[in-house]
Amino acid sequence: MKKVVIGILAHVDAGKTTLSEALLYMSGKIRKLGRVDKMDAYLDTYELEKERGITIFSKQAIVDIGAIQMTLLDTPGHVDFSAEMERTMRVLDYAILVISGADGIQGHTKTLWMLLKMYKVPVFIFINKMDQVGTDKKSLINELKDQLSDGCIEFGQDKTEVFNEEIAVCDERIMESFIDTGQIEENDIKKLVKERKVFPCFFGSALKLDGVENMMQGMSDYIIPPTYSDDFGAKVFKITRDENGNRLTHIKITGGKLNVKDILKSDDWEEKVNQIRIYSGEKFEVVSECEAGSVCAVTGLSMAMPGEGFGIEKSSYEPVLEPVLSYRMILPEGCDYRVMIKKLREIEEEEPELRIVWDEKLQEIQVRIMGEIQLEILQSMIQSRFGVFVEFDDGGIIYKETIASIVEGVGHFEPLRHYAEVHLLLEPGEPGSGLVFGNKCSEDILSGNFQRLVLQHLEEKVHKGVLTGSGITDMRITLVSGKAHNKHTEGGDFREATWRAVRQGLMEAKSVLLEPYYSFSLEIPENMVGRAMTDISQMGGACEIAETDCDRVVVEGSAPVRNMRNYQKEVMAYTKGYGRLFYNMKGYEPCHNSDQIIEEIGYDPTSDIGNTSSSVFCTQGSGFIVEWDEVKNYMHLESVLKEKSNKTQESYRHQSKSTGDHFISDEEVNKIFQKTFYSNQGKDTKWKKQNTVRNHYKSYNKVNTSSKHVAKKDYLLVDGYNIIYAWPELDELVEHNMEAARMKLLDILSNYQGMRKYKIIVVFDAYRVQGNREEIITYNNIHLVYTKEAQTADQYIEKFASDHNEKYNITVATSDGLEQLIVRGRGCRLLSARELKGDIERVNERVRQELQKNNRNSMSKSISTTSKEKLYEFINEQEKND
Repeated sequence: MKKVVIGILAHVDAGKTTLSEALLYMSGKIRKLGRVDKMDAYLDTYELEKERGITIFSKQAIVDIGAIQMTLLDTPGHVDFSAEMERTMRVLDYAILVISGADGIQGHTKTLWMLLKMYKVPVFIFINKMDQVGTDKKSLINELKDQLSDGCIEFGQDKTEVFNEEIAVCDERIMESFIDTGQIEENDIKKLVKERKVFPCFFGSALKLDGVENMMQGMSDYIIPPTYSDDFGAKVFKITRDENGNRLTHIKITGGKLNVKDILKSDDWEEKVNQIRIYSGEKFEVVSECEAGSVCAVTGLSMAMPGEGFGIEKSSYEPVLEPVLSYRMILPEGCDYRVMIKKLREIEEEEPELRIVWDEKLQEIQVRIMGEIQLEILQSMIQSRFGVFVEFDDGGIIYKETIASIVEGVGHFEPLRHYAEVHLLLEPGEPGSGLVFGNKCSEDILSGNFQRLVLQHLEEKVHKGVLTGSGITDMRITLVSGKAHNKHTEGGDFREATWRAVRQGLMEAKSVLLEPYYSFSLEIPENMVGRAMTDISQMGGACEIAETDCDRVVVEGSAPVRNMRNYQKEVMAYTKGYGRLFYNMKGYEPCHNSDQIIEEIGYDPTSDIGNTSSSVFCTQGSGFIVEWDEVKNYMHLESVLKEKSNKTQESYRHQSKSTGDHFISDEEVNKIFQKTFYSNQGKDTKWKKQNTVRNHYKSYNKVNTSSKHVAKKDYLLVDGYNIIYAWPELDELVEHNMEAARMKLLDILSNYQGMRKYKIIVVFDAYRVQGNREEIITYNNIHLVYTKEAQTADQYIEKFASDHNEKYNITVATSDGLEQLIVRGRGCRLLSARELKGDIERVNERVRQELQKNNRNSMSKSISTTSKEKLYEFINEQEKND
């Protein structure tokens, strides 16, 4: 019999557990139909689940449907236990999404849909509670298509022409086949369901067993059981403990077989399987082996964690949904916190949405959770399992931090007989992307072993931000350079350098405080709309009226979790019980009152010894501390942000026959530019910062004609080698003669300057030329700069832009992505190599048109009237002959 693992998911109160009971009953698994309100549901085995009427922990049951043996996993529906649902989703072959026909698509339903899409799980949809007054099948189907997918199609109907057409439009290949043959093969529909292009929908009432049989038949008809490899593979999706306290590791076998006494291992441990159990509700069967496609619980593994893979299965740990609330645990008098932490770690293994944190500085236990219901469950679990009654304070929000600018973090660790330097590129990531680690460091610079060590150290620590000490997120951290010592470097040195590099970069970057937001749907009487929208606005949220129905209104939007935590009680109060609030986690967004929060928390990043941003350097046999803002003045490697791309790393020194070398010092640079470029500005040549707001995207030709202001001059700074390698005709010349490529670029820009009248400065790298001093050379009507040793064209352009962008309209021509970001931040306009080439071609075309026009006018003036008449007669005669 083919094996399939199917999860059943829903927004809370949609009837998910009731549908599970109906499936078990109609398949013959149970003889009596259990009910949530009677506390006898087959899969709600935990005492608190029976009391509250909600599913807290995922359970499994074995159900036979036709030729398929289905392992049904019932998951929690309440948003507070979303992480329990999410980790179960990782092992599903198919899913049943239950939607209340009375309530329609709710907030948490959309979250489930997003996760199912992310984990690529095919979905059957059961629209429940269709027996309730006011439900309308047609409007519900339209809602499913609008908010979930056009592939949501009712499968309870007969296979009519309309049904086939709906299926056909979901796939071009099927559409072509349908047009040719007028029919659709059942195997094609199976494939579309498997590929998540079609989502079969069934309507009914699970409580009355209406429509359940149709769905079971549809699943039997359209499920394609997965095929598995002969090589062993397994994935852990949760940890529990039985009534005797034995640790149970729940896994899905994804390849081969698992036998009792088999050895399972990861990078850090190796343990033996003592027992294999196949659970169905509270009961289980002990087996000697378990084959692919099965879900089982094994004993003997004390180290395995959810997300861990064995054999051919890869590990995946990070959940999408994370805790957003933090509470301080208050222990009873005489209770040792060390003993309690050890006990709490057991519960933490079982609850993926729970985080236990020991704050050494405050000497307190902090509990991080998804919601307040989870806090009550935790309190009950601790009392029932360990006999300890704990309390919690009012709690707070878990903030996060990210950055808004690219920065290079540098960490150096060099006390006596130690050495390591690490350079990390910190870049802002997409919202919700979390932390992404990468490596772009050449092994010519740092060996592969040390590179792997740096990446390992990046991942092993929760890095704190510098605004509030909250964890960082939505950021990409890339190893770009590093240095070791052949004799003195040890493993721990790179740990210190790596962590300091992250911290130094965060101190230098522009940080942004993030807070969690709820997306919500609020149903209230029409006369309460004004009150509700005012409340949301005062919370720092945003909302709009989504729909109106008679005297009821649905308001949808989002608001900070901090301000919305207890709003459910207020809604019940001011609507006298007629209002309903549904919400789910939207994600982290910029904090609406960050200054207030930063002041309230009062975090000092420089005094956080465990997250230091300083580096340690060595001189004369002893180490000394260098603070974060001075580290780059002492670092041993060049800043990667200032380096050129691989193509331009080789620099050439220009040798001009017509112009002798003119070497200048740094102090003389401004004087020369003032004499050369700014001679008409008068004697006052000091740089003056203007108070007016800059326009970063000002046109080249825009001139301020106001008599009260002097028009700014336009400067075009060209990154020479970047343009040469970006233009194909110049790139081809480089292979044969770099000097020819440079001269051709200079000639093109000289002609361009003659038309545009910009001041053009072309900057070339000479930073690798030993002993070279900065050179400024006049070439026709433009100016060349060859950088000094250890200075790149990027550095020169960035400094020029930073110093002078308030006084002049500066445009930088380059296709270097990092350089573009930096100079844009300096207030300069940008031109890519392609855009510069396009503008030059347009200028040249106008020149040609003007020349042709002038030539025609000149010729016309030189011909006599008699000759013109004869010429026109000749042209007309030729046209008649043609």
